[in-house]
Amino acid sequence: MIFDEVRNFYFNYSGKKCVIGYSFCGREIYAFHTGPSSGRQFISVYAVHGREWITARLALKHIKKGAACGGWIIPLLNPDGAIISQTTMPLWKANARGVDLNCNFDADWGNGRLNTRTRGAENCIGDSPFSEAESAALRDFTLRIQPFVTFSFHTKGEEIYWSYDGRGDRRGAEILQSATGYRPEIIYGSAGGYKDWCLKKLNIPSYTIECGSDKLTHPIKRLYALKNCFCALKKFFDEYGR
Repeated sequence: MIFDEVRNFYFNYSGKKCVIGYSFCGREIYAFHTGPSSGRQFISVYAVHGREWITARLALKHIKKGAACGGWIIPLLNPDGAIISQTTMPLWKANARGVDLNCNFDADWGNGRLNTRTRGAENCIGDSPFSEAESAALRDFTLRIQPFVTFSFHTKGEEIYWSYDGRGDRRGAEILQSATGYRPEIIYGSAGGYKDWCLKKLNIPSYTIECGSDKLTHPIKRLYALKNCFCALKKFFDEYGR
């Protein structure tokens, strides 16, 4: 199970680390620090959706590669959903309460074109913004760290989303494009995502990177399918910090 992989990595990691909170079922949500402890910091989050658990392995690769800038990597925001996907329902996207965590942030919550209140369905918004243990934990951690930029690694589509409600930093998206070959896009009709909240409420650059070809099917099981993203963070900070 991917949760066991991340947990074992946590116990063996000699760097700075912490538990930012717990899932609905009580599983730890681990965070790992990489790079310098001083100066501005980033946050990068993975496996927000259960069936996208492969991105947790991408996170472990990013931790090992490090970055010129200091920051926090959260490999498995949705451990319950990942376990559901790996054991009983491969296409499960939500958390254990049937809520899509990337529709549960306070950025025009509930106003997305495909939003629904049906539990277990894609784009289920939950009871209120931050009603879920996992999204609330990421909110609190983000407010505590006060990052200057955030990243969310998802699958799939080879696209980079960088804008929301007229806010965003296209330069960063173009740097990510040079690192991955993925195209920057602006999407309309979505709301309530972590990126959206960071841009609208915190006024910091935020990027969602959809890793892997759209020809792949969920759940992606081979990490090599995300190879274009292996050096994404390192290359981003090599150039963005200039």
